Amino acid sequence: MPKVIILGAGLAGSEAAYYLATRGIPVRLVEMKPKKRTPAHTGDGFGELVCSNSLKSDDAYANACGLLKEEMRILGSLTMDAAEVARVPAGAALAVDREQFSAYITEKLKALTNIEIVEEEALSVPMPAADGDEYVIVATGPLTADALSEDIAKLTGGGLHFYDASAPIVAADSVDMSCAFTGDRYGKGTGDYINCPMTKEEYYTFVDELLAAEKAHLHEFEKREIFEGCMPIEVMASRGRDTLRYGTLKPVGLYDEDGIRPYAVLQLRKETASGETYNLVGCQTNLKFPEQKRVFSLIPALKNAEYLRYGVMHRNTYIQSPDVLNRNFSFKNNQRLFFAGQITGVEGYVESAASGLLAALHIADEILGRPARVFDERTMCGALETHISTPMKNFQPMNANYGILTPLSTRIRDKKERYRALSERALEIVRTEKEKENEHGI
Repeated sequence: MPKVIILGAGLAGSEAAYYLATRGIPVRLVEMKPKKRTPAHTGDGFGELVCSNSLKSDDAYANACGLLKEEMRILGSLTMDAAEVARVPAGAALAVDREQFSAYITEKLKALTNIEIVEEEALSVPMPAADGDEYVIVATGPLTADALSEDIAKLTGGGLHFYDASAPIVAADSVDMSCAFTGDRYGKGTGDYINCPMTKEEYYTFVDELLAAEKAHLHEFEKREIFEGCMPIEVMASRGRDTLRYGTLKPVGLYDEDGIRPYAVLQLRKETASGETYNLVGCQTNLKFPEQKRVFSLIPALKNAEYLRYGVMHRNTYIQSPDVLNRNFSFKNNQRLFFAGQITGVEGYVESAASGLLAALHIADEILGRPARVFDERTMCGALETHISTPMKNFQPMNANYGILTPLSTRIRDKKERYRALSERALEIVRTEKEKENEHGI
């Protein structure tokens, strides 16, 4: 039986390792932790979430990321199993206790006897021979260590970088609830968010101080491209004093105990199942730590907040995938070499895990002699595969969204009904592809 070497035990690598191993395929999982960490890592477990603890919406019929989650569940996703076990209340979103989440993934992988775990830093990409008995998946993620990153750049003809940012986390008992109220936007969920309202004067004072605050230096990096999906709050504020009130701090759908909609609202979301910690939703930032405390304390509910983790900004790396990857995530110059995760240009936790699942699925089909399955653009999995393999002038990371799906044959004007129809069509196709796997025994 051919062996699969996987570099990286993040979401994509863990997902790929689990899929392959549970189908009888031997795996060597190479992970540099605990011997070495990047500045963004805090734990030694697999599948560590380094930014938000939210996996976004869990509504498969109204949200594109929710649809992708359901497609992954059908295909047997470890990430989705872990998320269910580690779920914390978050309204319509799927948020997790990140420590429980990582622990679940780590325990599952370590329990599989056909996974050999190697704790060392990979300095270069092992190239599988065309007639050999090995496959390789590079799933080292957006925080690939320097030596391997340089080797990948040589292999792929260069890499691109953008900056990603995480939000601060505060202790729940340090939030002044006399200046806050609980509730979910539009009344959805079970009152899982703490809402920190601001008056007009408080909002503009906050924005002015946010813009004036001192930022952390990023002198170790040369390129400073920022991906829209994780835009630091101070960068968003620089686009206009009202930008945050129509984005991160929008009050739409939120009303206090007196039925009054605030001028602006910062939402806090649970970080752990116990509810002892909350993160500042949408407040990714590159401000210096003392400045974060000073500026966010201007929000009345956070005036005495205890910060358990400050926001940080770090570099993400992705390759020019359309130039070098096939649709199944294999390398054009060596079709036993695969890439998976955010390094391929899929953006987001769920999307990253999905790419690992898909790369493993395609490898398993080949090793086990099954007909190769192709997910077309009517599915979210297929649309992401198309994105990373279709030549384009300005390739950029892509989240799951309904806009990348093949349109319906009949135009449905109502957006909710259109999304539902798109989701129903996608899930039917993915279930059919899953049945093909069952027909062949594994």
